[in-house]
Amino acid sequence: MLSEPRSGRLAAWGNALLAGAVSPDEAAMAIVGEDAVHRVEGLPGEAGPVGLTLALGRLRRLGVTGWRVALPAPGHPLGLSGPPDFNARALEAEEAVVGFGAPYGLVPEVSEAGPAGDVHVEVVWRCLAVREAPPADVPSLGEAERELAEALRDATTVLTRLDVAASGPAAEVAREAYRARAEVGREVLAPGYPPRAVRVLELAQRIGLLVDLAYDHGHGGAVSASEMAARGEALRPVERVARRAQVAAYNAYVEERERERGF
Repeated sequence: MLSEPRSGRLAAWGNALLAGAVSPDEAAMAIVGEDAVHRVEGLPGEAGPVGLTLALGRLRRLGVTGWRVALPAPGHPLGLSGPPDFNARALEAEEAVVGFGAPYGLVPEVSEAGPAGDVHVEVVWRCLAVREAPPADVPSLGEAERELAEALRDATTVLTRLDVAASGPAAEVAREAYRARAEVGREVLAPGYPPRAVRVLELAQRIGLLVDLAYDHGHGGAVSASEMAARGEALRPVERVARRAQVAAYNAYVEERERERGF
């Protein structure tokens, strides 16, 4: 959860583009981020993969007026609405974006290329048909904010009870990386998102970092297999809440469009 999902970047900056808050080139550059290149394959009317700028423009002309995020996990189809083929691909990728206004979705396929020492990441977004229906288990921003406050208390209580000390050199490096990202003025969301969505996403990311540190670097007294299992069982609901909130924040643009249209 420390890392921003690619689907989050695409939805946020794709929505900013739809709102006229950024240019096509600005949106494409922000979506690609540190990756080498992003392409879209399976776009209606195109025989092969095309660049992001062309793809986002084409999908807009096809009727997409907003982008939602899905962050599914086994047993939790968060943000998905079908059909089964799209859901299966999204679950395998653990993320996807779903168009609002037209039945198209995008699932990322990530690969590495290049010689050792000069490896770069390439992403192909697979364009597929989606079912136009409410996404599964996505809360409103208000619900997400309330759930996060409770989840933060729960996470602190759980880690204390299990004697999980998210400390040590590796944990400190992770915390420093998170602080550095915030200090350089990284935009948590693209222009045009409401302050509440930014607040919710920042808190969800902080809770996600806490969970990640507990899983990866928190040793404390949880050393046996049974204690490790207890840690996972206790943290799973907290992690679920953080993922739900993350999706709610990215989807705030579409939520606002739905309110305006009286849905």
